Amino acid sequence: MYLAAILVLMLIAPLASILVEALVAGGALAPLVLKWFVVWGVGARLGLAGVKQVTQPAFTAETIFEISDPKAQVIVQELGFANITFGALGLLSLAFPSFLVPAAVGGGLFYLLAGVKHALRPEKNRTETIAMVSDLGIVAVFAAAALL
Repeated sequence: MYLAAILVLMLIAPLASILVEALVAGGALAPLVLKWFVVWGVGARLGLAGVKQVTQPAFTAETIFEISDPKAQVIVQELGFANITFGALGLLSLAFPSFLVPAAVGGGLFYLLAGVKHALRPEKNRTETIAMVSDLGIVAVFAAAALL
């Protein structure tokens, strides 16, 4: 289920949105890539992750980091609040285009730091590996969009 959610939010939905807008409205590719990867990758993914972390902190603590101590759940919930904040910024960039670059920079920096942290952990499980690949993947997309 986790892999399916990541594939939809980080690949399928952004690419579909880019394709639809490019066909309907046209325009340069880089702004569309940045727009839709921010909306789906930062807005939807981090927003939904935040809600899950706040309401079910054990999932992140146990499934991703393999920490079963209930005390860790308070920290996961605080991470959830930050993710909800980034998610809101990403989603609001649809209504307020001036939010797009701050959402990309903030979300991209979060993903870069989290992805590097995942990469440096020697004993990653499958779920953490998926998180690492998707985190670093969206950073690459943001960097490519910035360079185009």
